[in-house]
Amino acid sequence: MRKFFKYEALGNDYIVIDPKNFDITMNSENIVKICHRNFGCGSDGILYGPIFKEDKIFLKIFNPDGSEAEKSGNGIRIFSKYLKDEGYIKDESFKLQTKGGEVLIKYLNNDGSVIKVSMGKVSFNSRDIGVNGDEREVIEEYIHVIDRKFNITSLSIGNPHTVCIFDKLDDESIHKYGKYIENHEMFINRTNVQFVEVIDRNTIKIKIHERGAGYTLASGSSSCAAASVCYKLSLVDSDILVKCDGGDIRVQIDDDGEVFMTGEVSRVYDGVLRMNL
Repeated sequence: MRKFFKYEALGNDYIVIDPKNFDITMNSENIVKICHRNFGCGSDGILYGPIFKEDKIFLKIFNPDGSEAEKSGNGIRIFSKYLKDEGYIKDESFKLQTKGGEVLIKYLNNDGSVIKVSMGKVSFNSRDIGVNGDEREVIEEYIHVIDRKFNITSLSIGNPHTVCIFDKLDDESIHKYGKYIENHEMFINRTNVQFVEVIDRNTIKIKIHERGAGYTLASGSSSCAAASVCYKLSLVDSDILVKCDGGDIRVQIDDDGEVFMTGEVSRVYDGVLRMNL
């Protein structure tokens, strides 16, 4: 039986496919079909796991365009909730392996619906991000997209992100420019994109274009990236409430540069996939 599980984190929805329940080849064609919102189940991606190797738990994260993501903050929290729901994890905390590196997860309540994730340290180094040109920190550089010049800061938190600071956010710009920044020639493996407005020293508002997915209501790694850039530029303090269109995520940055993200997760429904793959 091809069982799957639908979860959401602040409107960012993922399908969990557990290898023990679902015999499938995770190729781009099948991933695109499953994620399609009209002809498939509809989701912002697929979380494939748990995969057990050498006493470690691995997760594969797939975008709706069929590509594999290194890391997803909301995806990690959703998958952690699934592991709790299905009895894989009994402890208060555990480590999870992703393509973008190891992350530490901690459950903050009994049902595992509020989760804190240590996302690791960010890097502004062009080699780590995947940016063309001389090795450097990619901070406040300019790129031209369509009819506009953007001041950008790029970083990696296991996956690539590019942040643009706005005096005032609008609803149209992320849809108009996001995909062109994602695919700009300076980025070797494309990039996630965040447009950011600083509200005060502890609050920012963001609009998100995810690499391989497009506009999304919320993103954990995007929230961490946006907060980290604002902190790097001395625009905010180390404890930041990130207001996404789908809801709020708390980001904290410690003295060593470790980034922590806290947010909620909900299980939406369980289903059986009957489409031809």
